[in-house]
Amino acid sequence: MGNSSARITFHDLLAPQAGMLEEILAGLAKPQKEIPPKYFYDARGCELFAAICGLPEYYPTRTELAIMRAHARAMADRLGPACALIEIGCGNSEKTRLLLDQLQPQVFVPVDIAREQLEASCNALAALFPGMTMVALQADFAREVALPDARLGQARRVLYFPGSTIGNFTPDEARAFMARWVALLGAGGAALIGVDLKKDPAVLDAAYNDAQGVTAEFNLNLLARFNRELGANFDLAAFRHAAFYSAGLGRIEMHLVSLRAQQVTIGDRVFAFREGETIHTENSCKYAVEEFAALAAAAGYEALECWTDPERLFAVHCLRVA
Repeated sequence: MGNSSARITFHDLLAPQAGMLEEILAGLAKPQKEIPPKYFYDARGCELFAAICGLPEYYPTRTELAIMRAHARAMADRLGPACALIEIGCGNSEKTRLLLDQLQPQVFVPVDIAREQLEASCNALAALFPGMTMVALQADFAREVALPDARLGQARRVLYFPGSTIGNFTPDEARAFMARWVALLGAGGAALIGVDLKKDPAVLDAAYNDAQGVTAEFNLNLLARFNRELGANFDLAAFRHAAFYSAGLGRIEMHLVSLRAQQVTIGDRVFAFREGETIHTENSCKYAVEEFAALAAAAGYEALECWTDPERLFAVHCLRVA
């Protein structure tokens, strides 16, 4: 990695590029075309998402950060000292720094699919916490992650999953995801998970359809990535961003809408699009506090505590393996 500290080790657990092509082809072959949201995060996608997090309409990042500033000490007390902290989707690590400062874990394991972001985050944290051991994993956390057990030793394991990314899974997927981590965390394990709460649909609509069009560019960057990395021939001007709240499903859906009848080639496959046909690129499920606690219980966790902001826009749940 970029930092010369011997306390940082890096493990690449990603499948080869062929796996990406196969997954994209399979998704576009479905009756409702879809692309997994993990593919948003190439270098440009990470830049755009960082810009989204600073937009006035996009409340989740600043709200969760305020919760962490107010309650990181209480969270660390709940989680206990000398643990192995495993963070999924490390992002720019601003919230993580607050938790690390209070928790002082025995070892820190950041997990992210975006290598450049993972390296930058680790190097920044190494400068702030020079005595901390870091084991960085480039991995697709939507699948089972092979933790480096030998590096974690006997430390009690704590999962940190900020940013409301749990909402990208459907409730059934989220329950299965959390259940997989029960075995990885083991007896005495715990989890700290950021969850976006249900709220006025107008607030949600504004957050995913910002006035500056950054979210639209973020969504369309998927197609630019496939053109560059997979040799596809998407015409970005022939698609537009669409995001809407489905009250029945309790989620924001993001789509790319074909503006005309067209054909797109990827690899040796040709995909036909009707005018108005969409590619479903992301779900962002919203939960009431009680709904998420029930989902966690079904996955094998016991609720310990939940912190929210005064407007109840966002929540951070503290759970332990039951």
